[in-house]
Amino acid sequence: MSRINIPDFKKSTKRLAVKLNASGERSVLQGHPWVFESSIEKINKEGQSGDISVIFRKRDNAFIGVGLYDAASPIRIKMLHHGEPKTINSAFFKSKIDAAFKKRAELLKTNTTSYRLLFGENDGFPGLIADVYANVLVVKMYSEIWLGYIKDITEMLINVSKTETVVMRLSRNLQQADFGLVDGAVIYGTLENEVVKFMEHGVHFSANVIKGHKTGYFLDHRENRRRVGELSTGKTVLDVFSYAGGFSVHALANQAKEVTSLDISKQALEIALENGRLNHYTGKHHIIAGDAFAEMEQLIHSGKTFDVVVIDPPSFAKQQSEVPLAKKKYAQLALLGEKLTTKGGMLVLASCSSRIIADAFFDVNKASLSKAKRTYKLVLKTQHDTDHPIGFPEGAYLKCGYYQLD
Repeated sequence: MSRINIPDFKKSTKRLAVKLNASGERSVLQGHPWVFESSIEKINKEGQSGDISVIFRKRDNAFIGVGLYDAASPIRIKMLHHGEPKTINSAFFKSKIDAAFKKRAELLKTNTTSYRLLFGENDGFPGLIADVYANVLVVKMYSEIWLGYIKDITEMLINVSKTETVVMRLSRNLQQADFGLVDGAVIYGTLENEVVKFMEHGVHFSANVIKGHKTGYFLDHRENRRRVGELSTGKTVLDVFSYAGGFSVHALANQAKEVTSLDISKQALEIALENGRLNHYTGKHHIIAGDAFAEMEQLIHSGKTFDVVVIDPPSFAKQQSEVPLAKKKYAQLALLGEKLTTKGGMLVLASCSSRIIADAFFDVNKASLSKAKRTYKLVLKTQHDTDHPIGFPEGAYLKCGYYQLD
């Protein structure tokens, strides 16, 4: 294997002994991956990011879990393991990576060459994401706790995924820190083009792995995109907040009659058009660049309706204080979507706001659609695709409902 081109951050990590208050201890015993600073009652020495933090039960000093100390976050300890004692070493991480890859085995039997290999806390790697696009691995680091381990982990990820190129992506806070890492750097192999082509369920796509959002594309909706594609044959389709055209392209590839992609970003819409052209289709592909709420109002005003309407907005609630406004926005989108859906059509409503739990989201949709002067049926509820396993409550951020309107 050729050299992974990142600085060697290996240092002598300290071993911290930690005891928590009652709520923190209960959370660890229940398997939650986050320990907040406010939960720590006692720690034997000052910690630095990346230090091994061993958590002991107050009552009898029994080992109840181990994690990595994060000095830069209110989530002060990111848990790696709960239960009986465990040594954190290369063999430990390799077993977790092998287990994660095994979970993706069924997906990789389909005509799909893109998948999430590591889904942060849900796969036991809090603050670390790894996505595969054909032969390119994109590793995104959200916390400095991984600096001392990232070279070994990247090598393991290359071995299991058989990828030939690795791109490093960094969260904003890590981009601003001086660790000698650069967002979008190719740290292994070569990258001839920053736009990488891949497939999901036989439909061709591309992702900009250097400059695209997150790691270049949103893989969590893959199964919903496939389903919407199958619903769209011979139909007219509106894809709201379309970004790079995920739902639009599946609809086109399944020979939708007409597809309209709506997004505020002209650049994203250009990518949507390009992604469409990677596939054979006979329908028309229109784009609308503008604010989704205003443009949907305009479409309603012009009397336009569609057989399939998909509304998949970005997160409206990045913090708890934004939840009430987020619910109002979801309610408004449901009402707008209903007006744009033909008789007998399908309205697909989605949310990726982790602070809006699924029950609350579906309650908002129910209240909004009940105001319409037509009957509807909720035919399906879905979550993330299988390469986004849910390991703890906050990990279940994606929810999607399919509403058949009369």
